[in-house]
Amino acid sequence: MPPSVCVVGSINVDLVTTCEHLPRPGETVTGGAFRIVPGGKGANQAVAAARLGAEVRMIGAVGHDSFAELALAELDRATVDVERVKRVDGPTGVATILVDGTGENQIVVSPGANETLAWEDVDGASDGDYDAHICQLEIPDDAIASTANRAEHFFCLNAAPARPVPVEVLGRADLVVVNRYELDALAEMPHLVALTLGAEGAVLLEDGEEVARAVPPEVEAVDGTAAGDAFTACLVVSLLEGREREEALRRACAAGALAASRPGAQPSLPTAAEVDGILRA
Repeated sequence: MPPSVCVVGSINVDLVTTCEHLPRPGETVTGGAFRIVPGGKGANQAVAAARLGAEVRMIGAVGHDSFAELALAELDRATVDVERVKRVDGPTGVATILVDGTGENQIVVSPGANETLAWEDVDGASDGDYDAHICQLEIPDDAIASTANRAEHFFCLNAAPARPVPVEVLGRADLVVVNRYELDALAEMPHLVALTLGAEGAVLLEDGEEVARAVPPEVEAVDGTAAGDAFTACLVVSLLEGREREEALRRACAAGALAASRPGAQPSLPTAAEVDGILRA
């Protein structure tokens, strides 16, 4: 049986412009290419987990606007269960993303419908005995806390973007995924932390002590927008599959590298076969 995952999080449309370099304050940069693609950290992780072989339900919110169907398109194609994605008055979440020639990015998120996600949406929709629940920080705290409380088995918090997290949520998390900035924003060190280090890879810390380390395969970085989401989903799915921590971390780094080597958020997310392939190369 494939692992089952319930993702509670944001659903956005990404407005992506690529340019030679990221603008400085007050600077106008021209000549960039423009794309509109589905995104949002929650939806990205749901699509990534499904492509990696998990059975996935998405809990989130979109608006009654022209962006809603686009925001759900890749979730549908990945056969993610979107029955519990609610429609609300107001706009679908939008992320404005600038990507430079090295794959570095700047992102501004307008949450829109994501801000309406509440504890009762999770409490009434997260039925089923899932192997894992995954949350991020692009939704309100009460929805995150409700997810943590309802998770009967494995609960992963991707504490991104960086902001304070309720201590009780950190205490419930079986795994917290962060980069350096996100780790600094936490009130306390969680029990088990996957710390991503960009091109240097990632380390797994248990009670502050390193217990595993992995480096990603070499790729040409194109767009790092969803690399962290690919990493998070692959780490959770790999652990649910019973892989050892070091192997799971290595696969997660490979998934993140593959995502960074392709443009866009959800279009860049790899399959399990692609992760296996780059690790064999």
